[in-house]
Amino acid sequence: MSRGRVHMPRCAIAGVEATVAETAHSFPRHSHDRFGVGVIIAGGHRSSSGRGVVEARANDEIMVNPGEVHDGSPLDERGRAWRMLYFEPPMLTDAATELNGVVAHEIELTQPVVHDPLLKVLFERLFAVSVEAQTVPDDLVREEAMLELLGYLLRTHATTHTRSRLAHRVGPIARARVRIDDDPSAPLTLADLAADAGMSRFQLLRGFAHEMGLPPHAYRMQRRVVLARQLIARGATLADAAAAAGFADQSHMTRAFVRLLGITPANYASATRP
Repeated sequence: MSRGRVHMPRCAIAGVEATVAETAHSFPRHSHDRFGVGVIIAGGHRSSSGRGVVEARANDEIMVNPGEVHDGSPLDERGRAWRMLYFEPPMLTDAATELNGVVAHEIELTQPVVHDPLLKVLFERLFAVSVEAQTVPDDLVREEAMLELLGYLLRTHATTHTRSRLAHRVGPIARARVRIDDDPSAPLTLADLAADAGMSRFQLLRGFAHEMGLPPHAYRMQRRVVLARQLIARGATLADAAAAAGFADQSHMTRAFVRLLGITPANYASATRP
């Protein structure tokens, strides 16, 4: 397999994004702002995260939580192919609330890799009606397929927390993270972040990488990509999105997209705009 291609096709369900990949590209440590569920179609994939190193092969299902830092590389030079669907977090918390009759604050997908034939069937059904066949005349078909997948996922491969655990995360590093989250485009220095955290620059650098799984610069770059995606989806030109998100120029933004996501900003725009 050559270096291959990662492509983001249009998805007919609001709040859901799709990715189709056939590539030998290795992705650096990063995270997503959505829940991801997918199927390995061919080859093998290795990923390292806070839950250890895992490997997935053809017909295995892969999952990731929002904010979960991970990387990804092929098991050999032949690369691998996969399909993914990414869901906005409220879609899973709302579904869990409906299922359990209790307000769900947090959802966690429990395993990065599983081999579950029924999950594969439900995933492929939803992918078929929302990505491959966008001319399905009845939205009810797509809604049913999505709820069947989410319901099974929540019952079988997730834990639900009825109380938010955010209170346990408030600390000096969290304050520095919030400073980046509030304005990823800002030209912050380690001294700025250390002042927010009430520690030295060396303590901030070590503590941030330990707690967040990424050093501050890499985390800010990721948040800039997220901001640019939001702006592009709302209709901003690529040049305007790059400038507003804090990139040096449009080519800088494109390099960051490809490195972290495997897709170009132009591909993202064509997949998300009406």
